[in-house]
Amino acid sequence: MRPSKRAALALVLILALLAGCGSASAVPARQHSVALVAKSTETEFWLSVFAGAQAAAAEYNLKLTVTGPDTEEDYESQNAMVEQAVADGAEALVFSAIDFSNNASAIDAAAAAGVKIVAIDSNVDSTAVSTYIGTDNYAAGRMAAQAALDRVEGELRVGIVNYDISSANGQEREQGAVDMFDESGRARVVQVINTLAEAQHAQADTAAMLQQYPEINVLLAFNEPTSVGAAEAVRQRGVSDAVFLVGFDSNVATIDGLQEGSVDALIVQNPYAMGYLGVESAWRLLTGQTAGMEEVVDTSTRTVDRDNMFTMDSQKALFAFERRSE
Repeated sequence: MRPSKRAALALVLILALLAGCGSASAVPARQHSVALVAKSTETEFWLSVFAGAQAAAAEYNLKLTVTGPDTEEDYESQNAMVEQAVADGAEALVFSAIDFSNNASAIDAAAAAGVKIVAIDSNVDSTAVSTYIGTDNYAAGRMAAQAALDRVEGELRVGIVNYDISSANGQEREQGAVDMFDESGRARVVQVINTLAEAQHAQADTAAMLQQYPEINVLLAFNEPTSVGAAEAVRQRGVSDAVFLVGFDSNVATIDGLQEGSVDALIVQNPYAMGYLGVESAWRLLTGQTAGMEEVVDTSTRTVDRDNMFTMDSQKALFAFERRSE
């Protein structure tokens, strides 16, 4: 065979081998299935979580399903959703517990079926959780108390508006705030209430507390619905100048309240990061990419008030929910 023909044949063989390699590498990796079971599907906080989760699912080629109950008290529906996710073939579960104790059996059963478990926002009493991603809730409670201590002179007479007593993050925030007030030497917690995590209920319960204890000059509310309700109670009773309200999370109503005076400070979490990192962690567990994976990941939290609400960093934190995709 002449050199030119041998060279041409070699080129053909090389191209054929390259084409064969390309065909093998073009076979897509198996798409893993991840289920996100949230505490709610309605609030701006959770819409931002879902936006982050969907972004990670798209980046890592995951099949993602998102479910959650109608209210943040319905742990039984959450347990049923976990069971359904397992039955539907979920390989990993990203979960936020309504009830630290009463959600544990469903999580344990899912893990026993081989499902990887990632907790976000609110942890659950299960050793099956591989990583928790969310706010340092005790520290966030201290931040809320510190926001009031830094901005209110004299003695602080405090009312606390908390949500479900079985929710770990709410109780940790309350403990952090109470400890900070006790350490200050100039604050007294007058009343603590646990209300439904719904704005209308929180409004009625906060109004009743303010009527019963008119000496209250500081209010703390520990999640988005309770903050919306507490702000409305302050506004309707016309006590914006007399009561300093520190709320949690970002919502159109509380942002408006921050501008008009019924809200004085917000402790703003990073729900988008919780959703994104939760789903990314599920992918890492499913693909064995666990080197350097931490048991606890503390997402950022910041205090926003009227003085700093228009800075770039505060605007990004306040309007994180606009990044949702529907």
